[in-house]
Amino acid sequence: MARFQPGDRVKVIAAEMATHHRTPSYIKGRVGRVHALSGLWPNPETLAYGADGKPERDLYLVAFDMKDLWGERFDGPAGDVLLVDVYEQWLEAAEASADGGKA
Repeated sequence: MARFQPGDRVKVIAAEMATHHRTPSYIKGRVGRVHALSGLWPNPETLAYGADGKPERDLYLVAFDMKDLWGERFDGPAGDVLLVDVYEQWLEAAEASADGGKA
């Protein structure tokens, strides 16, 4: 069963890895909101080294506010988001914030 559900606030773990992984560095340490569940998929972090990708991992489509990611460099419309596929092993529950949970 998936650990997170659509609408949950999640934080991407900020770990550095010397090996293959599918988590963009610009979202590490950032908070987003689960947009959708994509189901179970083979783990690409082990597939890259010739293993079978087991155990399969839940994959999530996570929405990140563009302004939160890029700050002053982002001059697009308020409310624009970037959707990123993130495997469950890279996510943790985000703490509640004083802004009412906006992500």
